[in-house]
Amino acid sequence: MQGPATIKILILDDDTFMLKLLTRMLAKLGYSAVTTCDNGSDALRKIDQIDTRPELILLDLNMPDMDGIEFVRYLVDRDYRGKLILVSGEDERMLRTAEKLVQAHKIPMLGYLHKPVDPDKLSEILQKWTESITASPLPISKAYSAADIQSAITNQELVNYYQPKVSVVSGEVIGVETLVRWHHPQDGVITPNRFIQVAEANNLIDDLTRSVLTQAIIQAGKWHQEGQTLRVSINVTMDNLASLDFQDMVVNLVNENNLPPQKIVIEITESQVMGPDARVPLEILTRLRLKRFHLSIDDFGTGHSSLAQLRDIPFNELKIDQGFVHRAWQDDTLRAIYDASLAMGKQLGMDIVAEGVEDRNDWDLLRQTGCDMAQGNFISEPLLPADLPSWQKTWHQRILDESLVSGQ
Repeated sequence: MQGPATIKILILDDDTFMLKLLTRMLAKLGYSAVTTCDNGSDALRKIDQIDTRPELILLDLNMPDMDGIEFVRYLVDRDYRGKLILVSGEDERMLRTAEKLVQAHKIPMLGYLHKPVDPDKLSEILQKWTESITASPLPISKAYSAADIQSAITNQELVNYYQPKVSVVSGEVIGVETLVRWHHPQDGVITPNRFIQVAEANNLIDDLTRSVLTQAIIQAGKWHQEGQTLRVSINVTMDNLASLDFQDMVVNLVNENNLPPQKIVIEITESQVMGPDARVPLEILTRLRLKRFHLSIDDFGTGHSSLAQLRDIPFNELKIDQGFVHRAWQDDTLRAIYDASLAMGKQLGMDIVAEGVEDRNDWDLLRQTGCDMAQGNFISEPLLPADLPSWQKTWHQRILDESLVSGQ
């Protein structure tokens, strides 16, 4: 088992004082195999030698000759396999941009540190890392073929889970989002990120969506009969909207289950909306709205044509992407994007849903800013239908115990 004393660390900073300070901080944390360099060329020479190649680099971004961004490019050329911590006096936005660039280069980043460096923050980053390298290695994710997914659809192994969406003002459960999981007979519960892209690439997405839609609308019909006035949201892709048959399938399913169309929300990921030939999807979406189905633009803010989508398609719900919701209470950039999305949706008379509500601070921001609905793990993880009643009881008690809504 590797301990801190044996981990080779390189500090690259043009400031001699910073080199000494970081070395001292690392020594107090038990990291003694530390090398320092005040320029990129010397650092690269150490990386080129096996006996001096570091497992971790603390990298200053702003250096006179070779800056940190250029240095990262040279790391890529050398197929560097270690980890990186960015250290800089630049502002949060610059550090985040640099972090995205490093991640795009596929170099694992442990985090970033503002100057003056907080020893506790450095300790926290390193502790998480050392815990991960001493823990049992994670099993390699199994890849699934088109035949595997076809078998899952045929054998009805795709099971819908439902994540609640609640009113921020009252805490009332307004609806649920349908999230499919694969109940694999050997491998257990498999999340969609491991099979959706394979389905799309192999012309299986229509069959998969039909399975999800059918289950969801049947379940919505049961809830409606039981007096549960839940809106059930279902994600669809642009591939699903390529054929006019899609609209007929949705309408027929709703009619067969004696369900008002207002109880079904079709969620379309913003980055997927409207390819070069918009006629068929636009006809489908417009006809669904005319029949009083709800249309939701999902992951708002992550695509390239946000305003054009709102202009061209009759959405009546806007979901602010979780990347702009979680931590927006403390991040000025996220807050500005969140506020702008919220204001635009309000001006257009849309229902606004904030995704990715992970903690009380996120929830309080939604209350303060007048967001309509919230969804995320702070409220509930995705649930099987049988688990929804007991969660509702717990949620209503939490509203009282934690004063989650006004007047409590």
